[in-house]
Amino acid sequence: MLENSILIDQINALLPQTQCGQCSFQGCHPYAVAIAAGMADINQCPPGGEQGIRDLADLLGVAPKPLNSEFGLHKAPGVAFIIEQDCIGCVKCIAACPVDAIVGAAKFMHTVIASECTGCELCIAPCPVDCIIMMPLPVNNSIELRAQKSAQAKRRYDARCLRKEKEGAEKAEAAKRKRQALLNRQALKK
Repeated sequence: MLENSILIDQINALLPQTQCGQCSFQGCHPYAVAIAAGMADINQCPPGGEQGIRDLADLLGVAPKPLNSEFGLHKAPGVAFIIEQDCIGCVKCIAACPVDAIVGAAKFMHTVIASECTGCELCIAPCPVDCIIMMPLPVNNSIELRAQKSAQAKRRYDARCLRKEKEGAEKAEAAKRKRQALLNRQALKK
């Protein structure tokens, strides 16, 4: 079990951490788990591209293969950009961002923290006014830079998941207290 956990962590570290879901899994870690279990192939990650496939093949000791186009095509790295004068402040993009790279408040203009954006494009579809576009980033295929960007995105994704989990627990606790107060009131009426 420990060996499998280590392998999953090694695979996950090679993935781009965009959390885009293009691989058909709900993020990079579930995809890494599926690869380690032999339930997914190494060529399902369009953001990782051919370099990502080669890295996974080297790690797993298998032959690299072309990107499976059923999952999408590899694109040059990009970052989301909000056309501010068109933004209506609906917050749908904020909810969609897996790494909390979009800031703003309801009915106010939003903006993307470009250095934190993974380029997953998940914010584009929910935008009702189509004010989000992708801007190209300079291509840099250095292993160090890719690893640094991936690790940064993973930290942000993990932090978002912890925050969402805490918010869920707080909501559940508040609902429990409210339900108990209602029961107490009903008991007093009897």
